[in-house]
Amino acid sequence: MIILGIDPGSRVTGYGVIESDGRHSRHLHSGCIRTGSKDFPARLGEIYTGIQAVVSDYGPDEVAVEQVFMASNAASALKLGQARGAAISAAVVAGRPVFEYTPRAVKQALVGTGGAEKEQVRHMIRVLLGLRRKMGLDESDALAVALCHAHTSVTVARLRGSA
Repeated sequence: MIILGIDPGSRVTGYGVIESDGRHSRHLHSGCIRTGSKDFPARLGEIYTGIQAVVSDYGPDEVAVEQVFMASNAASALKLGQARGAAISAAVVAGRPVFEYTPRAVKQALVGTGGAEKEQVRHMIRVLLGLRRKMGLDESDALAVALCHAHTSVTVARLRGSA
């Protein structure tokens, strides 16, 4: 299964594409969509178009997106929610199922504790995917969301099969 993980942001949206059977995963591609516009609606368009291009290029079977965390600034939380909406819309319009995970669930799935630091998550991404190159936190967070989905979906499928 090919999974696209997305770490949405209004200025930088990380994305990561992996191939996984739930036990073994392989890195296919990852990076960031850096919005250049000062105009917020134009930035949302850049996020939509960028995710649309990744979906078109890599044909993921499923898309996993990080949920909005509670920010102390309401305006920032609203912008983040709108960025998520642009990314999710691009996936849905392309006909891909979308799954959502809290930051805590992603950290728990990869590091074993929901309170893990971003550097710990990035380290586990490098270990699990055998990556040696440098990567930003937005990119590693997106790969973490993809890996979380890969591991979680296998567990959920097993539970459904045994119920």
